[in-house]
Amino acid sequence: MVVVFRVLARSVTHNCLKKSKPNQQSLSLTTSFTSNPHTWPFQSLRTLILESAASESVKLNRLSDPDSGIVEVKLERPGAKNAIGRDMLRGLQQTFDAIEKDHSAKVVMICSSVPKVFCAGADLKERRIMDPSEVHFFVKSLRLTFSFLEALRVPSIAVIEGAALGGGLEMALSCDLRICGEDAVLGLPETGLAIIPGAGGTQRLPRLVGKAIAKELIYTGRKICGRDAMSMGLVNYCVPAGEAHIKALEIARDINQKGPIAIRMAKRAINEGLEIDMASALTLEEECYEQILNTKDRLEGLAAFAEKRKPSFCFSLFHGLSSSLPRFVSRELQSPNTTGHEIHFAFGVLSSIWR
Repeated sequence: MVVVFRVLARSVTHNCLKKSKPNQQSLSLTTSFTSNPHTWPFQSLRTLILESAASESVKLNRLSDPDSGIVEVKLERPGAKNAIGRDMLRGLQQTFDAIEKDHSAKVVMICSSVPKVFCAGADLKERRIMDPSEVHFFVKSLRLTFSFLEALRVPSIAVIEGAALGGGLEMALSCDLRICGEDAVLGLPETGLAIIPGAGGTQRLPRLVGKAIAKELIYTGRKICGRDAMSMGLVNYCVPAGEAHIKALEIARDINQKGPIAIRMAKRAINEGLEIDMASALTLEEECYEQILNTKDRLEGLAAFAEKRKPSFCFSLFHGLSSSLPRFVSRELQSPNTTGHEIHFAFGVLSSIWR
């Protein structure tokens, strides 16, 4: 299998170089990637954006006992209402990569440190000075980043207070669960700017609320309140304004007490199963169940039940978390327009899943 993906990487890289003229820095990355296949499993998504400096817009906070295992990703760009620019995108990539590599992480909460706003979407001031190729690269990078978020092995919860618009809502849609306050404002207003949601919104929104409602929201760019989002199934809970974090932490604590391997396998079975036919999905469920049969956590769960006590899961590690290439990576790698930077990113995703 490894040989197959090395060949795939070389093929995609060849198409990239033939179809476009990358700058010298991009070419250097691509050449070093394909010329040293033994190093590719250790590439991280940070290579997607070349700057390596830490972002000031995204902070990672690991909670301590008794909440050890819960990780908070905090958006901190108050001057721009958490609009996603290059620095925040880089910060999100670095943060999600760190979480995927952290075996102690069991559940992730994405929240805002800025009052009355979750994320206002893309930074349109930056966008105005980008040429079309830069816009294409940025949007594709954002789409891949949100796909990485969606594919994290641990559950993710979006904590929405205030505005979640455009790319901000697309980030929330990439999470497993969404909790909002009553004063939340959610929407995909891109058509008002003569564009479409380009970071997964046209695909994830209809999968949550249905095709007809998604079309109406995207065609009109209509913004909805927290209660309406709750009624149409866009969010899991709508709570009084200012209490979304409390509710999200309550759910995170509940998840954190469950068997971590079982949670990861449940996420994989649900996410991948919805993309295939029922017979194949049931086979996938069987494969996921087999992964937990020989774990210490399963035996501890049975013993705790018999002894009428709270289980103490040790999170016994194992390999084989995924036996198939995720669909979003497959699609991106097979595109003739995929750049060398994005090949690095995609294989960073694969290495995280195969670890």
